[in-house]
Amino acid sequence: MGDYKNLSSEDAVSKLKKLAEDIRVCMFCTDLTHTPFSTRPMSVQEVDESGNIWFLSGADSDKNFEIKQDENVQLLFAKNSSSEYLNVYGKAFIYKDKSTIEDKWSPVAKAWFSKGKDDPNVTVIRVQPEYVYYWDTKSGKMVSLLKIAVGAIIGKPLDDGIEGKLSV
Repeated sequence: MGDYKNLSSEDAVSKLKKLAEDIRVCMFCTDLTHTPFSTRPMSVQEVDESGNIWFLSGADSDKNFEIKQDENVQLLFAKNSSSEYLNVYGKAFIYKDKSTIEDKWSPVAKAWFSKGKDDPNVTVIRVQPEYVYYWDTKSGKMVSLLKIAVGAIIGKPLDDGIEGKLSV
């Protein structure tokens, strides 16, 4: 069902950027060696030209504490309305310097940090992807569900989705 299309280099970063910045909110998972692992919704600030995914976070959060213990994280993105999904596994790095905070700050962040950019609790997290996999259904969920149903009736898959590994 669907096609496989692995992407690398600029194509992979472009696809990662498009999906992550469009979906915007992911489930940010830490403490992956224990079950259940810790997870919470996080909003992407940006995906840079190297494929790093940037977030703002509180220095006193469980997430930051867990990253200091184990930098391995998993990000799970889903946009049901267009059947686009993204799975990112990588290493997380925490920044507290003013220039990085200034660079990654957005006005929306003030909702979480009442003192703004100068709030001593503000940190920036950079996730450097090591493994990325995507699912992208070209024609959207309703058309795809119809094609899957027709395919089941006639015994032949008709889905036009694409999935594959992104090597960033």
